[in-house]
Amino acid sequence: MEPRVKVTIRCNVCGEKFVLRGRRDKGMIDTGFKQCICNNTNDLDIEEHSI
Repeated sequence: MEPRVKVTIRCNVCGEKFVLRGRRDKGMIDTGFKQCICNNTNDLDIEEHSI
């Protein structure tokens, strides 16, 4: 079982901030996050924190 990580995602378009938990899978972090509420999918700052 992979350790859980805490991820902070900030949208560079509207400034909205999301704090999610996810799992590391094959070098990628899976949180289920698809897009911001402003429909932005690419211009995001993603910061990882260990729990």
